[in-house]
Amino acid sequence: MLYYLFDSLEKSTHIPGAGLFQYYSFRAAVALLLSLFISLIFGKKNIKFLQRKQIGETVRDLGLAGQIEKAGTPTMGGLIIIIATIIPTLLVAKLGNIYIIMLLVTTVWMGFVGFLDDYVKIFQGHKDGMNGRFKIMGQLLLGVFIGATMYFHPDITIKEEIKTAQVHTIENQEVKFGEAEKSLKTTVPFIKNNEFDYGSLLKPFTDKYEKYSWLIFIPFIIFIIIAVSNGANLTDGLDGLAAGSSVIMLIALGLFAWVSGNIIFSSYLNIMYIPNSGEITIFLAAFAGALIGFLWYNTFPAQVFMGDTGSLTIGGIIAVIAIIIRKELLIPLLAGIFLIENFSVILQVGYFKYTKKMTGTGKRIFLMSPLHHHYQKKGIHESKIVARFWIVGIMLAVLSVIMLKLR
Repeated sequence: MLYYLFDSLEKSTHIPGAGLFQYYSFRAAVALLLSLFISLIFGKKNIKFLQRKQIGETVRDLGLAGQIEKAGTPTMGGLIIIIATIIPTLLVAKLGNIYIIMLLVTTVWMGFVGFLDDYVKIFQGHKDGMNGRFKIMGQLLLGVFIGATMYFHPDITIKEEIKTAQVHTIENQEVKFGEAEKSLKTTVPFIKNNEFDYGSLLKPFTDKYEKYSWLIFIPFIIFIIIAVSNGANLTDGLDGLAAGSSVIMLIALGLFAWVSGNIIFSSYLNIMYIPNSGEITIFLAAFAGALIGFLWYNTFPAQVFMGDTGSLTIGGIIAVIAIIIRKELLIPLLAGIFLIENFSVILQVGYFKYTKKMTGTGKRIFLMSPLHHHYQKKGIHESKIVARFWIVGIMLAVLSVIMLKLR
């Protein structure tokens, strides 16, 4: 909203400073500060409200250190993150940008799914929340929306740098790019130009593989969204773990979005140029500010938990941002913390069922899953576990950035 206001003022009255809103960097800084301020102020009020309404966490005794003390801690704090993200985005982003629309839909929809799950846990007394099939259905519907939008929407394009094309003169530099075109190309390390086209998987079966490439693309997008959102949900088990890990991932994604949306930087670094994707940095800044503000209250000892309202939203947003900037194949590395947490549960359950079937007695690989609980069982304090997971997350984020140049 403010973007359009200052754009109009700059064109009609030439008020000094109005032109600043044309720059991604300025609007991203404004969005970050606004979201940080909102999450800090609203967070405090939200916690008091949840305490008055006795909307607290119900804790099952799993024999973990400090677990009983967490009982009654206000939950559903994900509302803080959602509100602190949406308001700055509405104020300073270009609301007509298709990528901003997709991210706002993701935030509201996954927040709604998570809110329903928390509501069932708290107000209806079902400790496990909604039936898992309903959560998967909500994630699946979002995946269909994102996949179909990426495939069919005319504004979602890429530009490829080629030798014979019109010359764009930007900031006194000449950059040669072709016309914007629809494409299902994405970024993947270790292959020529770091690019992979989903449609190429159908080449052995049909000459019209581009026409049917959505049959591969949309199901894969659905899988990514379900995997990452559930990974974030499983990671939200220690104070500050999910929120802090997510901020680290967002910094790397913000760098990718900035470079991918800038014709000069993408050309210089030989990275896929995605027109209009630079606007994503505004949303990313708002989201990061909201998470940092939430961490003020969520670090040990937590004054509020995000609940599924927050964790499912975080995972959905990270997945969709990676998909938009064509970096979804880097998610196993960038979001490695989520992957490890997911994988530890799958291994634990699978091995237990297998050994029980073969020997009659189920055996476990870890003392408890997800993985962070394994380390708790070993007697390591949760603050140290969280800090070490953050360090691993930083290493993975740096490796993800390095991977862009490996061909």
